[in-house]
Amino acid sequence: MGPGADSEFEATGSNEGPTLTSQIRYTGSTGGGGGPKPGGGMAPVGDWTPPACWYEPRTAKEFAKYMEDTYDSVVNMPGQHSYAKTSAGQTRQYYKDGEYKNYNLKKSDEGLWWVAVRDEDRWMEEAAQACDQPPAWVENGETPDLPNAVTPEVLAQLAYNQIRVPDTEVSLAPGGASKVNLPTWAWLDRATFKPVEVTASLVVNGVNISATTVARPDSLTLDPGTADATLHPASGECGLNGSGSVGEPYAKGKAGQEPPCGVTYLRASGKSAYDLNATVNWKIGWTGTGQPEEQALPDGAFGDDQDVVVEEIQSVNR
Repeated sequence: MGPGADSEFEATGSNEGPTLTSQIRYTGSTGGGGGPKPGGGMAPVGDWTPPACWYEPRTAKEFAKYMEDTYDSVVNMPGQHSYAKTSAGQTRQYYKDGEYKNYNLKKSDEGLWWVAVRDEDRWMEEAAQACDQPPAWVENGETPDLPNAVTPEVLAQLAYNQIRVPDTEVSLAPGGASKVNLPTWAWLDRATFKPVEVTASLVVNGVNISATTVARPDSLTLDPGTADATLHPASGECGLNGSGSVGEPYAKGKAGQEPPCGVTYLRASGKSAYDLNATVNWKIGWTGTGQPEEQALPDGAFGDDQDVVVEEIQSVNR
């Protein structure tokens, strides 16, 4: 039997109390450390989202310290409700003096505690509350009977959430303002339109697993920002060229030709501009510990808006 019905164990907390932060490490196209990250995160296509919470292993010593710090923080917090103190006491008693003796410190070589951890950027989401199982002691060599316990596949899904792809500003030509009824050519060169990857690894307490998630550009989708426009191709989705680029750079003398990727505006934008949205669609796959063959993850997409001023062609009266 676990902790009392009124007790609750959280692996993350507010700034006022102890927290259990994830020990997963990320490398690759994550945007680096603190501060603004270049590029942006992909949005999965469809209803799937990467996990907002999961379970990680902790040693008996780490778990004991966290539990004691949490208990002290709750019972000594000024103005704390009595039910919260009672709940903290019940939880502490269960792991220290109940079914488990002193957090299993004497069995520290025989297993690990598996505890819930939440994504620090998503802890307010409903999905982050799904990891509501109390900490579980798992003997060495056994598999945790917990949903979303860290595995290479879970690491791959978490790496998905860390990928930062390049900003999607397409090159447009002819230069200057676009003209009504004249095609505007759009393209992305290979230097920008290339695969990116992130590796997530967990190397702690005898656990050594990793996964690498790769995002490969697949196509570019254009939305002209107005119904008064014709897309090229008509679907608005421009596929990859053999060189790995999208579309074709404009060259002098092509003004009247239909571009392989672009848009023809049928009405001037007036004193404002149209919001042309360019979205890159990405194919996602992963490999990892025990999984050398690449496995698919849901497709991703990331787009940016850019202003396009459209003017009437000026006629000359003689």
